[in-house]
Amino acid sequence: MHALGHTRSASRADHLLQTPDTFVRSKLPQISKGTAIVHVDPGRGARFLQYTAELECGGSLQPIPAQRFAYVLQGEARVGSDALAPGDYAYCPTGHPLELIATQASRIAVIEKTYEPLSGIPEPTAFVGRESNQPSDPLNGNAKLRVRSLLPVDLAFDLAVNTMEYDPGASLPMVEIHTMEHGVLMLEGGGIMRMNDFWYPTGAGDFVWMAPYCPQWFGALGEVPAKYLIYKNWNR
Repeated sequence: MHALGHTRSASRADHLLQTPDTFVRSKLPQISKGTAIVHVDPGRGARFLQYTAELECGGSLQPIPAQRFAYVLQGEARVGSDALAPGDYAYCPTGHPLELIATQASRIAVIEKTYEPLSGIPEPTAFVGRESNQPSDPLNGNAKLRVRSLLPVDLAFDLAVNTMEYDPGASLPMVEIHTMEHGVLMLEGGGIMRMNDFWYPTGAGDFVWMAPYCPQWFGALGEVPAKYLIYKNWNR
């Protein structure tokens, strides 16, 4: 269908759907021995940078003058003495000297954001975590829609990163309109994503960005659960 210029991808003023058939690899200075699929950045109007890093064995994410959240999608990596497998993640505060180093060819979901300080509260410290170790909480009591919070509930953090998992047929209980923006990476399954007045079929591998106050909703379709990694600005 590319010969006819067809794609599910869409780019509008307050939202973006980026599907794998439109991904373009590029180089970023913070990546050694690897490439980046840049999903969204301040040039698009976002207040953060999100990309998928594709690292060779021995490739790395080098320190940056911003905070970074990195989630292992595929392969293995380490941060300091900590080994990371798929579903593991690392948070590094601004300018933290530790590198994330791939110990085999790896794909890493990366979010980088300039930290917004809060008077009297120090910036968070570096740590690693495992998604499966975090509580899976029903959203608003709905056991068919579950949320895992990957960062602590702490005012020191100016962002939140969660995974959300929907049983087939489950959906958000309302159309949301709010001040937070979102970066969403579909991990498993699929469904229908409403953004503004458009409805998009989405599936594993897709990326979505939603600007503040963009009307949004998601419902899971198919025979397997739908799951995504979702970022939002928070606590500020």
